[in-house]
Amino acid sequence: MKIFDLAGKTAIVTGGNGGIGLAMARGLAEAGAQVVLMGRDGAKGAAAVGALEKDGLAAHFVEVDVTAEDRVAAAVEEAARIGGRIDILVNNAGIAIRKLPQDYTLEDWHKVLDTNLTSAFLMSQAVYPALCRAGGGKIINIASVLALLGAPFSVAYSASKGGLVQFTRALATAWAPDNIQVNAILPGWIETELTVQARAQVPGLNDNVLSRTPARRWGAPGDFAGPAVFLASSASDFVTGASLVVDGGFTVQG
Repeated sequence: MKIFDLAGKTAIVTGGNGGIGLAMARGLAEAGAQVVLMGRDGAKGAAAVGALEKDGLAAHFVEVDVTAEDRVAAAVEEAARIGGRIDILVNNAGIAIRKLPQDYTLEDWHKVLDTNLTSAFLMSQAVYPALCRAGGGKIINIASVLALLGAPFSVAYSASKGGLVQFTRALATAWAPDNIQVNAILPGWIETELTVQARAQVPGLNDNVLSRTPARRWGAPGDFAGPAVFLASSASDFVTGASLVVDGGFTVQG
């Protein structure tokens, strides 16, 4: 369908060199977009680009620490040079530090908030002029169902993702006059490197996820390709400030 066609578009995906980020980047590229992956691990980024190019998809990698304002600005300039324009930003970069609140250090707190929340602000601010030059665009923020739920081991992560949902809503209202739609995707429990660590660190997590999820499985990164394409395409031109929960039904049960 033409409304999902991203041909001629350039998309930036932070944290796009693995997991959900890479799956979304693949979906955007398969819909016709040129994708620019961003992350701190150059070797991992090169491998991700190689995997996409092997399938005939247009992909590039820019190494950057998305928490550093000056580096973000330079990386966005490089992405615009590569793609000739910027139409789509996926703020996917994120980390988790699992400790009880009383064991958190201020350094832990800032590391999670800066990576998960402040980076989305920096990236969005940096791409804003390019989106305006393109006549509008799409920003997709990857939050989490832990923006809606509480968990004892995720105080900073939950705070950052809850903040990201509110950031999405506020940014949507601010930039609607510029024809920029801003939405969030809230993943549930997904099979990634981060959740492999979580299952090792949190007793009973796997059984709890399976018993509470109506789909009776963990999500897969590929489950996010479709939602990303929808929110990046003209199919969602009248959708802004929304939070799309992708969790197999985990949050619909009390």
